[in-house]
Amino acid sequence: MKPDPKSQERHAWRMAKKQEIMRERIANADKDQGVLLVLTGPGKGKSSSGFGMVARALGHGMKVGVVQFIKGAFSTGEEAFFRDLPNVDYHVMGEGYTWDTQDRERDVAAANAAWDIAAKMLKDDRYDLVLLDELNIALRYEYLDLDRVLDDLQNRPAMQHAVVTGRYAPKELIELADTVTEMKVVKHAFKDQGVRAQKGIEL
Repeated sequence: MKPDPKSQERHAWRMAKKQEIMRERIANADKDQGVLLVLTGPGKGKSSSGFGMVARALGHGMKVGVVQFIKGAFSTGEEAFFRDLPNVDYHVMGEGYTWDTQDRERDVAAANAAWDIAAKMLKDDRYDLVLLDELNIALRYEYLDLDRVLDDLQNRPAMQHAVVTGRYAPKELIELADTVTEMKVVKHAFKDQGVRAQKGIEL
């Protein structure tokens, strides 16, 4: 007779096995370093995840730099919340969605001005975490030199964390990153039901 998979005995056995595996992984993870995280894919939650890490870092008393590409034409809840907090250096540098600006020269200039600020942060060990929100979009449209971006990310201070968000992360950035998460769409209120962006959710 097979054991009941929902029984306490079976559950305890499975959790003990999992505990053994996790303890071994933790014991083998003995390096401390700054981590490069890339949050990409078509699903919602990339920027939200990035700002969640900003909140977590601030909770640990860390200094954070934020550079927002693309989203400069409209206010966001994260900007309203984080901009004036101690330990946050916040820059909104975009000109808005690319389909609204329709001006490549202006978009290129805005992206490069944003990267000048980001590059300074990535050279400054006073910043514990740097969030580069929607950077992947600027890279997709070739507003920035990819090699310059990769060099600055690779040569940042040893203990500095960097988070890059946006759809269409280039393969070279994915290869350089330590952790990559791809957000997947299952359902979306705006696209599937015509629900416009709601405060606090900001689809």
